[in-house]
Amino acid sequence: MIRKNILSLIFSVIIAYFSLANSDSLDEFSFVTFSDFDKIAHFTMYFGLMSLMLFENRTRLSKAKVILLLGIIPFIFGFILELLQSWITTSRTGSIYDLLFNLAGILFSIASFLAARRFGRENFRY
Repeated sequence: MIRKNILSLIFSVIIAYFSLANSDSLDEFSFVTFSDFDKIAHFTMYFGLMSLMLFENRTRLSKAKVILLLGIIPFIFGFILELLQSWITTSRTGSIYDLLFNLAGILFSIASFLAARRFGRENFRY
């Protein structure tokens, strides 16, 4: 099971690193300087994570209900990271808004997957 989800696991470690790293050390990577850019980053990271999970498990996902249940995994992961930001880091704080953008990315990924599977059957083989 781990081998089949290796990309998702690697991406999760990357998300955890960026979520828990000292914010001062991430300033050198900052190339966009408008406020709330982090919300776009949260949306993008969790959209990517959920998309990887869907891709790696596409042959086992037959019902929309199962896909939605799969979405709980990255949501709980993001929730735990937000708690850890508040508890163990000194330069970061957890935010309900970050969690909402995580959820938006997850739901958009699921909606995209379901739409592609529904409307692009001949182009979307699994």
